[in-house]
Amino acid sequence: MSDRVAGDSLWLTQFLRSLASSRELEITVTGRKSGRSISTPVWFVHEGGNLYLLPVKGSDSDWYKNVTAKPEMRISAKGRKITVKANPVSDPDKVKEVVEKFRSKYGAGEIRRYYSKLDAAIEVPI
Repeated sequence: MSDRVAGDSLWLTQFLRSLASSRELEITVTGRKSGRSISTPVWFVHEGGNLYLLPVKGSDSDWYKNVTAKPEMRISAKGRKITVKANPVSDPDKVKEVVEKFRSKYGAGEIRRYYSKLDAAIEVPI
């Protein structure tokens, strides 16, 4: 399947359907030093026209550092891909809101088990 940019309404509708039936998605970012495409699976929350991502090691996560250097990323859900602009979030109150969304979706125990630093998030308008 081809990659599309956010804004193509039919493709976006199909992407959102794939997203709704996914527990995790794959993001592809550009390495800040290597310039290579790097893909990784991540958990997410989709709410109110935004997609929220929470890096497992917070601001120490390599993919988060890469996104802060080059905010364009590709998101794939069940084979449907979309290219978006990621907005890094470091405001403690906003990060706390995102963490609560993740706790609500995945469970507080899972977040405590897998996420070691909760000081950063990503917000993607979709």
